[in-house]
Amino acid sequence: MADARPRRPARPREEVFATARAAIAEHGLAKLTMAGLGKQLQMSAGHLLYYFGSKDQLLLETLRWSEEQLGARRREALADHTPDPWQRLDAYLRLYLPEGPGDPRWILWVEVWGRSPASAEIRQGQQEIEAPWQADLVALIEEGTAAGHFTPGPAADRAVQLRALLDGLAVPIAIGLPEADRPAALGQATAVATILLRA
Repeated sequence: MADARPRRPARPREEVFATARAAIAEHGLAKLTMAGLGKQLQMSAGHLLYYFGSKDQLLLETLRWSEEQLGARRREALADHTPDPWQRLDAYLRLYLPEGPGDPRWILWVEVWGRSPASAEIRQGQQEIEAPWQADLVALIEEGTAAGHFTPGPAADRAVQLRALLDGLAVPIAIGLPEADRPAALGQATAVATILLRA
């Protein structure tokens, strides 16, 4: 006789990603098990593995989902063609930096960077996820330069320099190092951006 128990519907991917992001931020990927995540979602570990294949792939897809959410906010902020590109640059800097220690989005990045050296798949995914941040900053610098607000110079190089600075300021905040805080980091990023770009 067939099992008459009702089958649980598969959880929406949004719920899977949100739960995975919270679990990774709280415990780290090393302590996350597919069985434990499945229990939180009332899904089997096998079901999760069927969709994601591995914890690394789950991590990468969770980061992609997280960045797509923030990407929508970034595009909206940069689409506001206010006459002063400095205001849009400020919005970019604020979106880039972590909200504070344990910021789930940034903990995902720390986990991805830690796994990148051993995985070409993770490295490729990381580059794809980072690319829109670079492209949007390059476009903003080019626009500001063309309008005379920023000093002339190679936009791509300056964008790389600014993002490297932001990454360096962000990680200590995200992992909760003493004396690393968002307001100070924002001030430092703004000061360096002014040196690089001020016309």
